[in-house]
Order: sequence, then structure tokens, then C-alpha cells
Amino acid sequence: MHKLIISLICCLLPAFAVAATPEIRDNAPDRHIVVKGDTLWDISALFFKDPWKWPQIWGMNKDSIKDPHWIYPGQVIVLDRRTGTLKIGEPAAEPTNVVKLSPQTQIEASSHDAIPSIPSADIAPFLSRPLVVGEDELAHAPRIVGTVEGRVILSVSDIAYVKNLPHDRGLDWQIYRPGKKLIDPDTNELLGYEATYLGNARVEKFGDISTLRISNAAEEINKGDRLVQAAEMQPVSYIPRAPESSISARIISIYGGVSEAGQNAIVTINKGRRDGIENGHVLALYHKGETIEDQGNPLTLPDIRYGLLFVFRTFDKVAYALVMQTRLPVELLDVAKTP
Repeated sequence: MHKLIISLICCLLPAFAVAATPEIRDNAPDRHIVVKGDTLWDISALFFKDPWKWPQIWGMNKDSIKDPHWIYPGQVIVLDRRTGTLKIGEPAAEPTNVVKLSPQTQIEASSHDAIPSIPSADIAPFLSRPLVVGEDELAHAPRIVGTVEGRVILSVSDIAYVKNLPHDRGLDWQIYRPGKKLIDPDTNELLGYEATYLGNARVEKFGDISTLRISNAAEEINKGDRLVQAAEMQPVSYIPRAPESSISARIISIYGGVSEAGQNAIVTINKGRRDGIENGHVLALYHKGETIEDQGNPLTLPDIRYGLLFVFRTFDKVAYALVMQTRLPVELLDVAKTP
């Protein structure tokens, strides 16, 4: 009996291996020279139908996928059709008629030159600006208590007077006001508040009442608005991959206050770090199946898979994600699952 079980396992292993291998596109090239503007997602999509299956595509383990700073413009990406993986090949040969001069300065690529996982311009504002805060977090933040000549609305170059501003956290601050509540649609738990980003200010003089000048205004800034220490934007260095566990989340907010959106939209899901969500996780998008009548009885059709999300900023209870692919409008309360 034991020999029979072992034999069955050995027979099934090749089938599992084939199923786990990403499917190569029919028109996939043999190689690709990386250029500025490429992304890890774009390169994978050039060769494979499932570009998010990054660990299989590059033959990487879960430890090595944490640091993607190793693909740079000028490198040659080679498709190994036998193993169904990509690798960095040898750079293109230099022309034989080129005369090398010495001495030469050797330039090494830095992590800032590495190509990003996804288009950084789409998510850059969300890496350092919009944020999710706890119920009392903004309530205890420094606030604008006055303006010059009693102005009601502040804009660029206007002066704001701020109470309780710490002297040891730098000169640059961001201005927010509490936004809408983020409620879990399944449990009714309060997950936090989506703070509304209003602009930036720089300290001109510290004191019991500090003086700041508005350096950027995305929206109207008013007396009573709160200040948060400006965050440095982190490099976009996330590797696309599926979560290791089974995740089922819901879209609870679409940035801009709309009820539906398309590709490249930013959405908020009701799962975060406490649920195992990490930067770089890719989730499949589903519309709930329609309920119809069949011979007088209600019948629910299967959910429709229609796109992919890429998680790029996580909080404790929620996360921001970019819509990478979609063939239908993304709607509030749609489901996002482990692919």
C-alpha cells in the first residue's frame, strides 16, 4: 500500500509542476533589452500571460524576492523556454571597431537606477501623502489656530499659526483633515479614517504658537486643519507575487470619492498587515455573480473574475492597491482574492 501511494505521488508531481509554471505568450521574444521606463510587471507581461507570478517567472525563493534592486536599463533579459523562466543574460557585445581609452571611470548602478515593479508615477503621491489614521490620531495632532488678517481660506505663500507643533521633528509638515470613515462591510468594524490631504507647509519660526508658510495647496486649507510630519517617499521596490495564504478582501473606497473606476485607479481594501497583506501582493478582482430566477427559484451565478490589483501601501487594518488590469469597471464592495 505504501509503495502504491508513493508511486501515485511521483506520478502526480510532474502534473503539479506543469500547472505551477506560468504560461509563455505565443509571441514572446527570446530576449529583451531593459530600457528606462520599463517596469518589472511590463517585462514579465512581455513574456508571460500571468506577469504577477514573479517567483516562478524568475525562479526566486521567498527570501530573495524581498529585494528587487537588481534589474537596470541596459541589461538583457533572456527567456529560457525549457524551464519557463527569465534570467539576466550577457550584455550585448561591443562593436569590434570601438577603441577603448584609458583611464576610464567605472560607473555602478545604484538602487535608485533599478527599474520599479509598477509605474511609479501612478502611486507616487500615495506613498507620501494620503494616509489612513486611527480614530483619535488626528485629534491629537498640531492644528492651525489662526491666520494673518483673519483669512478664512489659506493658499500657497499664506501664513498659518499652529499650536502644539513639536520643535524636534523638522521644518516640513503636511496638512490634513479627517475624511470619511472606513467601515468593514462584513463586520461593521471601524477600520480607520481616510485623511484628506490638503497641502504642505514649512516652519518659519517655532514657538508656543509656531509660524508656518503654506508651500503647496491641493485643496482649501482652513483654521482647525491638522498637521502631520512630512513623510519621505520610499522607493518603489515591491515584487509582484500572490499572498502565501488565502485572502478575501472587499473594496471599501475608490480614491476621488467615486463609486466605480478603471485601470490605474487607486482603491482601498478592508485587509491590512494584521491580515497578512504585504506590499507587492497581487489580488484577483471579482464581481459578485448575478442572482436570477430559474423556474421560479433564485439562482446565483458564479462570481466573475475581471482584473488584478497590486498592493503598494499597507496599514494595520487596510491597504492601498493599484488596479493593474481590468476589463470591467471596478466597483465598491467588489471582492479581491488570492489568485
